[in-house]
Amino acid sequence: MGMVTSPSTPSSPAAASARSAPLSPRTWLALAGWLLLCFVAAGIGSVASVQAPQFYAQLVQPLWAPPPGVFGPVWSVLYTLMGIAAWLVWREPAGAARRHAIALFCAQLALNALWSWLFFQWHLGAWALADIALLGICVAATFVAFLRLRPLAGLLLLPYLAWISFAGALNYVLWRMNPGLLG
Repeated sequence: MGMVTSPSTPSSPAAASARSAPLSPRTWLALAGWLLLCFVAAGIGSVASVQAPQFYAQLVQPLWAPPPGVFGPVWSVLYTLMGIAAWLVWREPAGAARRHAIALFCAQLALNALWSWLFFQWHLGAWALADIALLGICVAATFVAFLRLRPLAGLLLLPYLAWISFAGALNYVLWRMNPGLLG
């Protein structure tokens, strides 16, 4: 006896067929749009990070803190993976689960952009820590929502979740080691 699924179920034959169909120009444009959205969020954060290398160099840092040159390449890869993951979920049949997943994704993007302002522009270490903690929860929820709709989309968020966890620990240690600079 086979599994009964509705056309809107991510694991349904209709959803699988839609995923394996040739990609239309609209689908490629959507991918470009999701990537653009992610890199716009990156751009908003980077406006606050113009002086980040100089500020980061002033901070007393733990031995395990990465050099400033690591952040740009890591974030470029992560934003690309995030955009692809969102696009994969967008390609799933419309419904409440997809809307919820995309809303979570957009919320975490906003929290992500806000972190750079809190930490690098406004030097608010405790607020940045609160933001990154909420960001981690939001990314974890997005991971679960994406995983349920399209497992590959969820898996593409794992490096991001790992990096946010690392960045949260670094944020905490930098805030504690630099109370004068990150009041």
